[in-house]
Amino acid sequence: MGDQVDAEDAHEWQDPRSTYDALRSRCPVAHQADGSWMVLRHAEVVAAATDPQTFSSRVTTRRAIPNSLDGDDHAAFRAVVDRYLTDERVAREEEQCRAHAAAIVDALPRGVTVKTIASVGTPYAVRSQCTWLGWPADLEDRLVEWIRDNHAASRSGDRDRTREVAERFDHIIRELLDLRRDDEAAADVTSELLRDTVDGRPLTTDEIVSVLRNWTAGDLGSLATSVGVLVHFLASTPEVQRQVRALVSHDDRAALDAAVEEILRIDDPFVSNRRIATRAVELGGEDIAEGGRVLLNWTAANRDPLVFGDPDRYDPVGNAADNLVFGAGPHVCPGRALTLMELRVMLEELLRRTTWIELAPDRPQVRETPPMGGWARVPIVLR
Repeated sequence: MGDQVDAEDAHEWQDPRSTYDALRSRCPVAHQADGSWMVLRHAEVVAAATDPQTFSSRVTTRRAIPNSLDGDDHAAFRAVVDRYLTDERVAREEEQCRAHAAAIVDALPRGVTVKTIASVGTPYAVRSQCTWLGWPADLEDRLVEWIRDNHAASRSGDRDRTREVAERFDHIIRELLDLRRDDEAAADVTSELLRDTVDGRPLTTDEIVSVLRNWTAGDLGSLATSVGVLVHFLASTPEVQRQVRALVSHDDRAALDAAVEEILRIDDPFVSNRRIATRAVELGGEDIAEGGRVLLNWTAANRDPLVFGDPDRYDPVGNAADNLVFGAGPHVCPGRALTLMELRVMLEELLRRTTWIELAPDRPQVRETPPMGGWARVPIVLR
């Protein structure tokens, strides 16, 4: 039997990455106190992620499209989602993202403490998503409040509280759908979904709500958190900040994308995804019973020294092939291109419009606690 870890104890961890690193060094798959299995080593995470027949994504009765689907059902809905996230469509969104990023950075004070996530990441995520989906600008305050409440609910571990917050988000989406249902001239993404099909039939309202929930409910918070991780890394690693500033000045977009992915690998804020074993299976020397609950820990896998050597060493080129920030297998993140573009654009505007970013000397940085990843607070000073 492998090491056992109590998820409740995770709330006391000052840096969950260090705890995951220590646990992974003792066993690739840890048996948690609640009976589930946490998969920590890179090889085992990839093996489970690329074997959906054995490790199913149907982990909840609440249907999440396409995340909770398998097989042909997943493939059909994934084809719908992928149509909205092609390179061509993502490129069309860059101008509006850049405008939002520039306006946010220009409004920030210089020489005093700035809250990275609250003042940069969250407004950027909300405005970029609203413009992409065709949602009204006056929805921003409601979405910012929802992000805050969703984070608090996730930290609490209270399922009833989490369910209430999720249902509130669904209500917002249904209101937006009702406003567009009779507008045949509307050309935004939300309106397109109302006219879209799967397997030759129209999408149902519940299916559209689920797709939009998947795109926004998770992405709003994760985009803001990713901005926090990137800014913290640059502010705390001056040599890398200088390298990234040089990439911006040379407009090397491919290298900037690689830099973003590598920083997120070192400090992966997308901690885990759930699976359920469809049969008895051995993984990492552990016997998992049919029906066993499995947690794929991307943060731990992305810091596996068997793959990356020193996991804190910044090497965008050398580590790219094994980077799991956007997952692996059939459920690899469909929004990778959109997310990378959004994060690259924010970095470009932030670095072009400042001469330096440093950590605030008067306020500490605060880590998120499991099940969240990244940073809760990243106070900085812009020069």
